[in-house]
Amino acid sequence: MSDSSRDTAAGAGWGSTERGAYQQLMPRRTEQLSWVDPRTLWPARNGVLASLFGDPTSRTRGRWVEQRTAAGAPPDKVVRHDAPDRFSFMVVGDTGEGDDPQYAVVPGFLKVGQDTQFTVLASDVIYPVGSTDDYGPKFFRPYRDYQAPIYAIPGNHDWYEDLEGFMRVFCDAPPLAPPPAPRRLSRAWWRSLLWHRPGTADAQLFAEARQLRSAPAQQAVQPGPYWAIDAGPVRIIGIDTGLLGTVDAEQGRWLREVSRTDTPKILVTGSPLYVDAEHHPCRIEGGGTVDEIVRDPDHHYVAVIGGDIHNYQRYPVTVDGRTIQYVVAGGGGAFMHSTHTMPRVSVAGVTEKDFRCYPLRGDSLAFYSRLYGRRLRMRRFFTLTEDQATAVVSKRLGVPPTRARVRDTPVTLRTRLVASLLGAGGRPDRTSRLRLPVRKAYTRLFSPGSATYSPPFFKCFLRLDVSPESVRLRCFSATGNLAQELDPPVEDEVVIPLR
Repeated sequence: MSDSSRDTAAGAGWGSTERGAYQQLMPRRTEQLSWVDPRTLWPARNGVLASLFGDPTSRTRGRWVEQRTAAGAPPDKVVRHDAPDRFSFMVVGDTGEGDDPQYAVVPGFLKVGQDTQFTVLASDVIYPVGSTDDYGPKFFRPYRDYQAPIYAIPGNHDWYEDLEGFMRVFCDAPPLAPPPAPRRLSRAWWRSLLWHRPGTADAQLFAEARQLRSAPAQQAVQPGPYWAIDAGPVRIIGIDTGLLGTVDAEQGRWLREVSRTDTPKILVTGSPLYVDAEHHPCRIEGGGTVDEIVRDPDHHYVAVIGGDIHNYQRYPVTVDGRTIQYVVAGGGGAFMHSTHTMPRVSVAGVTEKDFRCYPLRGDSLAFYSRLYGRRLRMRRFFTLTEDQATAVVSKRLGVPPTRARVRDTPVTLRTRLVASLLGAGGRPDRTSRLRLPVRKAYTRLFSPGSATYSPPFFKCFLRLDVSPESVRLRCFSATGNLAQELDPPVEDEVVIPLR
């Protein structure tokens, strides 16, 4: 097995000059998204409108579910998958930008996942707005050689066109009839004036794209945007958290109902419940939270996997004497969210000793230092080597560096200043007022427009091996370099008991 980023800097993809063969899978022309471009921002306005004028997602989701039930989908929304007692499946989150980082994941994903029963896409299948016409280069083409079904849960970007593309692809659903006109001058009326609605899809383009995954072994039809899969000894439950990261009342009732079995369960959600050293229990309309359902010992949850945040994190949380693994797995293709801005982890009894993330914080800081050096044309000042970045993050957090050779790397005044400007360790200091946008503001304004198209990309995907006794969860990396493409490194591994 090849070195991981926890072993060596080369295992993280630094210093390699041989790019992987993933570019041979890409179309000749690819879209490079920029979230500072008005042509991207304007169609993606629905999230802002929902937060200002009320979120119509619950009503729209209800109409989709009614349509699928009327078409014959099982009322309990449970898929009975013909899987043996020992089987494997893949999870990939936040995939669909259709550019180098997404396609760089594909060779390793195909290699590791060649004998798996199915894959689950966790959140944001298609960027920027979930358009039906984007499914060709951003879903059907990259996964055309994966010879098993793919299920999905939508993210907020898939909802920017009222989930129409998602429902057509994964649920074989026709478009919804237009909703009733809102009362004049109401909040819904003002929202409707600006609401982005799906355009007319190119039927021929879609038919051609669908042929790329037309083999019988690749087919699956979901009962709706949220569902459960009974496979072997586990039940996998996928929930739809819509535009604003909440669950509607009807879906909440369904989630409680499908959780009331003795079968061990894994939840897949578009909004992670633990992320960036914080707890986000996910509100259910009408009362309660998703995490209350997960923590109930009668429901037998062993893991929660969430997308939305574009990296990997794992929090082993002890609840009433048992451990639930809370995982963030959104590194499947979209631009990278930083990990170096997280504070020292201390949440729900989880400490730095128990916590895992990818990319490592030092690699994240090195990545962003290069990015800012390039954008601000100040490479000599901003650029930190991976060893310098790891050393300063280790010092700011007060934890030993993961890679042993870093311990002798000096931390200079320039290194400390760059780390502070880029928010390393999430710790305020005397330069906080000068801190550059890296996490929240950067995410919204600059980071998606700054995606690098040269390795290392720090992408990842999961493989889960299920047996009657346990689930073995492994996080594999995809850097875009040939070495990691041929032999994807394991960045994290945990065995989860089922009994």
